[in-house]
Amino acid sequence: MKRFTSVVLLNLILITSLFAQNREKTPIGGRPDIKGDLFLELGFNTLNNKPSELNTQFIQSRTFNIYYQYPIRIFGEKSGFTFNPGLGVASDKFAFQGDKALFNNPAVGPNSSQLIPISDVYGDDINVGKNNVGLNFLEIPLEFRYHFNKNNYDKSVRFAFGGKIGYLFQSQTKISYVDSDGLDRKIKDRQSFGFNQFRYGVHARLGFPGFNLWGYYGLNEVFQKNKGPFNTQATQLNFGVSIALF
Repeated sequence: MKRFTSVVLLNLILITSLFAQNREKTPIGGRPDIKGDLFLELGFNTLNNKPSELNTQFIQSRTFNIYYQYPIRIFGEKSGFTFNPGLGVASDKFAFQGDKALFNNPAVGPNSSQLIPISDVYGDDINVGKNNVGLNFLEIPLEFRYHFNKNNYDKSVRFAFGGKIGYLFQSQTKISYVDSDGLDRKIKDRQSFGFNQFRYGVHARLGFPGFNLWGYYGLNEVFQKNKGPFNTQATQLNFGVSIALF
């Protein structure tokens, strides 16, 4: 988590330094005059095309993304269309049902995982608390937007469609439990678990001034072939709301 936070702060510093010179004073409560959009996305994620053994807990499986995107007007100044490339970081958490977690699969090798009950590893007489796997990505979103208000894009309802590609720079499991002696145990295990190093997919966004509804559908498999639990070919599905910070 510290590494992920550092990457977020680095991106924010870079964005601020690049565009602060374009900022003008605005009334209190107004939008800063910085070219582009800084989106904070909150939502949920799940796995598609998965066996029932890989069912996840809905509320605990969450997504947190932050992206900066720069608008490039296309087809004329008042066409309503823009192309918006960007850069950001994304964090996904999966919480599997039945107090199960990802552990290395020694039968396959170090870059692999299996989903088994936590009690099989840490003992039967335990009380499991927090249990999730976290994935952190550096991502490049690319999208085309159509603004219905062609005279003022910032105050327009808009529809966007595009894609994004991400590089997985950290994956880890986080497990907390109370052991048979009543002691609190917290374990973080950082390894690859057989996840694909890259992911890519399509996303859509319905935007209003200040916030958006969004969805993402992964086009490649979450795990490398024959490296994930149950040799799954599951893909990823994310959705939620986003807030335009500027």
